[in-house]
Amino acid sequence: MSKKRSKWIIFTLMLVSWVFLLLAGKETLKKYLPAAMFMSFLVYCENVLAERIKWWTITTKIFPNVNGIMPFVIGVFLTGSVWILKFTYKNIFLYVIVNILVDTFFTYPFYSLFKKAGVWRLIHLKQYQLSAMFFVKSLLMYAFQKYIGDRIYSRLFS
Repeated sequence: MSKKRSKWIIFTLMLVSWVFLLLAGKETLKKYLPAAMFMSFLVYCENVLAERIKWWTITTKIFPNVNGIMPFVIGVFLTGSVWILKFTYKNIFLYVIVNILVDTFFTYPFYSLFKKAGVWRLIHLKQYQLSAMFFVKSLLMYAFQKYIGDRIYSRLFS
Protein backbone atom coordinates (compact mmCIF):
# COMPACT_ATOMS: atom_id res chain seq x y z
CA MET A 1 0.00 0.00 0.00
CA SER A 2 1.31 3.44 -0.85
CA LYS A 3 2.24 5.99 1.81
CA LYS A 4 -0.30 8.41 0.37
CA ARG A 5 -3.10 5.85 0.74
CA SER A 6 -1.94 4.97 4.26
CA LYS A 7 -2.05 8.65 5.22
CA TRP A 8 -5.60 8.97 3.89
CA ILE A 9 -6.69 5.89 5.85
CA ILE A 10 -5.23 7.32 9.08
CA PHE A 11 -6.74 10.75 8.44
CA THR A 12 -10.16 9.26 7.66
CA LEU A 13 -10.01 7.09 10.79
CA MET A 14 -9.26 10.19 12.86
CA LEU A 15 -12.13 12.20 11.33
CA VAL A 16 -14.63 9.37 11.71
CA SER A 17 -13.57 9.05 15.35
CA TRP A 18 -14.36 12.73 15.94
CA VAL A 19 -17.82 12.35 14.40
CA PHE A 20 -18.53 9.43 16.74
CA LEU A 21 -17.20 11.45 19.67
CA LEU A 22 -19.74 14.19 18.95
CA LEU A 23 -22.50 11.55 18.94
CA ALA A 24 -21.64 10.58 22.54
CA GLY A 25 -23.53 13.57 23.90
CA LYS A 26 -22.59 16.60 25.97
CA GLU A 27 -23.13 14.97 29.38
CA THR A 28 -21.03 11.96 28.41
CA LEU A 29 -18.22 14.24 27.26
CA LYS A 30 -18.36 16.26 30.48
CA LYS A 31 -18.23 13.11 32.56
CA TYR A 32 -15.68 10.98 30.72
CA LEU A 33 -13.49 13.35 28.69
CA PRO A 34 -11.04 14.00 31.55
CA ALA A 35 -10.29 10.26 31.86
CA ALA A 36 -10.09 9.89 28.08
CA MET A 37 -7.68 12.82 27.89
CA PHE A 38 -5.60 11.25 30.66
CA MET A 39 -5.52 8.02 28.64
CA SER A 40 -4.56 9.89 25.47
CA PHE A 41 -1.74 11.70 27.27
CA LEU A 42 -0.53 8.39 28.69
CA VAL A 43 -0.57 6.76 25.24
CA TYR A 44 1.36 9.70 23.78
CA CYS A 45 4.03 9.53 26.52
CA GLU A 46 4.24 5.77 26.15
CA ASN A 47 4.81 6.16 22.41
CA VAL A 48 7.63 8.67 22.89
CA LEU A 49 9.35 6.21 25.22
CA ALA A 50 8.53 3.18 23.06
CA GLU A 51 10.04 4.67 19.92
CA ARG A 52 13.13 5.75 21.84
CA ILE A 53 13.75 2.24 23.22
CA LYS A 54 12.63 0.56 19.99
CA TRP A 55 9.48 -1.23 21.14
CA TRP A 56 7.85 -0.08 17.92
CA THR A 57 8.13 2.51 15.21
CA ILE A 58 5.52 4.55 13.40
CA THR A 59 6.63 5.00 9.83
CA THR A 60 3.68 6.89 8.34
CA LYS A 61 2.96 10.40 9.59
CA ILE A 62 0.08 12.45 8.24
CA PHE A 63 1.43 15.71 9.62
CA PRO A 64 5.10 16.62 9.13
CA ASN A 65 7.07 17.25 12.33
CA VAL A 66 4.25 15.79 14.48
CA ASN A 67 4.65 12.50 16.29
CA GLY A 68 3.04 9.72 14.23
CA ILE A 69 0.88 8.57 17.14
CA MET A 70 -1.03 11.88 17.35
CA PRO A 71 -3.83 11.02 14.88
CA PHE A 72 -4.49 7.87 16.89
CA VAL A 73 -4.21 9.64 20.26
CA ILE A 74 -6.61 12.44 19.36
CA GLY A 75 -8.79 10.13 17.30
CA VAL A 76 -9.38 6.46 18.03
CA PHE A 77 -7.90 6.30 21.55
CA LEU A 78 -9.69 9.41 22.82
CA THR A 79 -13.02 8.49 21.26
CA GLY A 80 -12.78 4.80 22.13
CA SER A 81 -12.02 5.66 25.74
CA VAL A 82 -15.11 7.88 26.02
CA TRP A 83 -17.40 5.29 24.47
CA ILE A 84 -16.04 2.39 26.53
CA LEU A 85 -16.52 4.40 29.72
CA LYS A 86 -20.01 5.51 28.64
CA PHE A 87 -21.27 1.96 28.18
CA THR A 88 -19.31 0.02 30.81
CA TYR A 89 -18.09 2.31 33.59
CA LYS A 90 -20.42 1.28 36.42
CA ASN A 91 -19.86 -2.43 35.73
CA ILE A 92 -16.19 -3.35 36.26
CA PHE A 93 -16.69 -6.90 34.96
CA LEU A 94 -18.17 -5.61 31.69
CA TYR A 95 -15.47 -2.92 31.50
CA VAL A 96 -12.71 -5.55 31.78
CA ILE A 97 -14.32 -7.86 29.19
CA VAL A 98 -14.87 -5.03 26.68
CA ASN A 99 -11.31 -3.78 27.14
CA ILE A 100 -9.87 -7.26 26.65
CA LEU A 101 -11.86 -7.59 23.42
CA VAL A 102 -10.94 -4.12 22.13
CA ASP A 103 -7.27 -4.52 23.11
CA THR A 104 -7.12 -7.93 21.43
CA PHE A 105 -8.72 -6.55 18.28
CA PHE A 106 -6.26 -3.65 18.20
CA THR A 107 -3.26 -5.86 18.95
CA TYR A 108 -3.92 -8.57 16.38
CA PRO A 109 -6.07 -7.80 13.31
CA PHE A 110 -5.71 -4.00 13.53
CA TYR A 111 -1.95 -4.22 14.03
CA SER A 112 -1.58 -6.72 11.16
CA LEU A 113 -3.50 -4.40 8.83
CA PHE A 114 -1.38 -1.36 9.71
CA LYS A 115 1.87 -3.34 9.58
CA LYS A 116 0.96 -4.53 6.09
CA ALA A 117 0.10 -0.93 5.13
CA GLY A 118 3.51 0.23 6.39
CA VAL A 119 2.03 2.51 9.08
CA TRP A 120 3.75 1.01 12.11
CA ARG A 121 5.45 -2.14 13.30
CA LEU A 122 6.62 -3.73 16.50
CA ILE A 123 10.39 -4.09 16.92
CA HIS A 124 11.35 -5.35 20.41
CA LEU A 125 7.85 -5.98 21.71
CA LYS A 126 5.60 -8.97 21.09
CA GLN A 127 1.91 -8.59 20.32
CA TYR A 128 0.84 -10.22 23.60
CA GLN A 129 3.05 -7.72 25.49
CA LEU A 130 1.38 -4.86 23.63
CA SER A 131 -2.02 -6.27 24.54
CA ALA A 132 -0.99 -6.52 28.21
CA MET A 133 0.19 -2.89 28.14
CA PHE A 134 -3.19 -1.80 26.76
CA PHE A 135 -4.98 -3.74 29.47
CA VAL A 136 -2.91 -2.17 32.25
CA LYS A 137 -3.64 1.29 30.81
CA SER A 138 -7.34 0.49 30.73
CA LEU A 139 -7.22 -0.31 34.46
CA LEU A 140 -5.41 2.99 35.05
CA MET A 141 -8.11 4.82 33.11
CA TYR A 142 -10.85 3.16 35.17
CA ALA A 143 -9.06 4.12 38.39
CA PHE A 144 -8.62 7.70 37.11
CA GLN A 145 -12.33 7.96 36.34
CA LYS A 146 -13.35 6.46 39.68
CA TYR A 147 -11.04 8.50 41.90
CA ILE A 148 -10.50 11.71 39.94
CA GLY A 149 -12.92 11.98 37.01
CA ASP A 150 -16.04 11.46 39.11
CA ARG A 151 -14.88 14.17 41.52
CA ILE A 152 -14.16 16.60 38.69
CA TYR A 153 -17.60 15.95 37.20
CA SER A 154 -19.44 16.34 40.51
CA ARG A 155 -17.63 19.55 41.45
CA LEU A 156 -17.98 21.24 38.07
CA PHE A 157 -21.37 20.04 36.89
CA SER A 158 -23.48 19.11 39.91
